[in-house]
Amino acid sequence: MSKPIRILLQTTLLPSDNDWNIDRFSMLRDYLVSLKDDAGNAACDLVARDRQLNADGDDPILSTLGDSDIDELWLFALDLGDGLSSNDCEGITAFHRSGRGILTTRDHQDMGICLCGLGAIGSLHFFQSRHLDPDPLQHCIDDTGTPTISWPNYHSGRNGDHQRITPVQPIHPLLRNAASPSGAIKFFPAHPHEGAVGVPTGSKARAIATGTSRITGRSFNLVVAIDRAEATEGDSPGRVIAQSTFHHFADYNWDVSKGCPSFVTESEGDGMQTEPSALADIHAYVRNLVSWLAPVPDCVIVEANRDDNWQKTVINNS
Repeated sequence: MSKPIRILLQTTLLPSDNDWNIDRFSMLRDYLVSLKDDAGNAACDLVARDRQLNADGDDPILSTLGDSDIDELWLFALDLGDGLSSNDCEGITAFHRSGRGILTTRDHQDMGICLCGLGAIGSLHFFQSRHLDPDPLQHCIDDTGTPTISWPNYHSGRNGDHQRITPVQPIHPLLRNAASPSGAIKFFPAHPHEGAVGVPTGSKARAIATGTSRITGRSFNLVVAIDRAEATEGDSPGRVIAQSTFHHFADYNWDVSKGCPSFVTESEGDGMQTEPSALADIHAYVRNLVSWLAPVPDCVIVEANRDDNWQKTVINNS
């Protein structure tokens, strides 16, 4: 790569110490910063921030994102409806139409419902009060351990534990891990009440990984992907990922000793520490995301050196 991939890690929350602010994704941030390209240079140039408001009520970066030099947007939609202004949505849409990649993630029930303002990008997320899952059998509570949280709320495990994922065949490049005996990622961080993502009618998206509820045994989507679209009328839309929960990326779910906001009361697990390949798998997934979402061909991302055992991710983006 001739220059680092410029990534914006962005929450839809205003800064607050007792919430899921951007500092609670410090392990993700630090891992991205540690990545190298095949020449040994920094692979990523990172901007990590919470939502800010200008005099018009817009986020000054998101509302002008189409005109920025950002290559990828990783958007953590953590609000309950006011996380994006109409101008923010227009900026993100222009960014996507220019060929740049977007990851969107939220959580249970109506958290992150501001994503509905993003058209086809937001349509990959299903909520309780808007854009419901087209399958009415999914309109029910899965996680019963937290009565204050309603559906969709799939229970994949305790915070701090890992969950076994099922790649949808054929295995998507995002789920490959050359260091795994199977050649594929096996584990994601778990969470007691994940949100719902899926493929709307007529969409070219596809689900690429599913999880299984530890409460009901129900299968649910973890990741939905849209590949790069053919250019039409001057637009060349970039790739999109919809993730069922931001907890797949949060410090607390990679290592519970990092702590959480005071309103989180569920019991904790330690599976991310006791299963050696769990953290390695989510690291492989993050590397794959960087490469796959980038608007440049043939990205080569190399993991920081660990005991002279380098892990390399190569994804052909052409």
